[in-house]
Amino acid sequence: MNEPIEHPLVRAHLDAVARYTAPLPEERRRELLADLREHVEITLAECDPADEAAVRRVLEQLGSPRAIADAALDEEGRARPEPESAGRTTRTLILAVLPMPLVLIPALGPPLALAAAVIAATRVWRSPQWTRREKRQAALLLLSPALITPLAAAVLAVSGPGLTPVGVLLACAAGFCPTLVAAFRLARSASRLRTAALTA
Repeated sequence: MNEPIEHPLVRAHLDAVARYTAPLPEERRRELLADLREHVEITLAECDPADEAAVRRVLEQLGSPRAIADAALDEEGRARPEPESAGRTTRTLILAVLPMPLVLIPALGPPLALAAAVIAATRVWRSPQWTRREKRQAALLLLSPALITPLAAAVLAVSGPGLTPVGVLLACAAGFCPTLVAAFRLARSASRLRTAALTA
């Protein structure tokens, strides 16, 4: 291990900072990590990289990954995401995908589907576990079926022999694909955040 930056403790420390600073703009995050790497390299250049006690001292002086991330997030005016319970996340994601089957119920289905989508988007927006960027993207994806489904139905009606039951199903499927994408991305992000919190 010739490079101090390659020491397992240093790599783990920087990886943790990278996880905790996920809400930062990408450029700011890269700058922060580059500054930390440079500081560690300079400080450890005069030490024996095999001396684990010296590496630990340098990292302690640097500060814990969470403290570094919190300071950087505060500086940018951003809150650190906090994981929710798995149950609450599951309920939000169920509400996110519920509009697909609801819209197929005659008469009452479409208003219920829209209500479920709005409630899911509201829960996502109020959640402390997703970043502002994730929330914006998810809200757009969760509410997009209200626009995409009628548009897909109109295209199918014009391009064929009118709107058939199969056409309605195809329009609904096209409209709710973004919802499934949103649910998948939110689930993956929540899972990563819970894992990061457990390893902190």
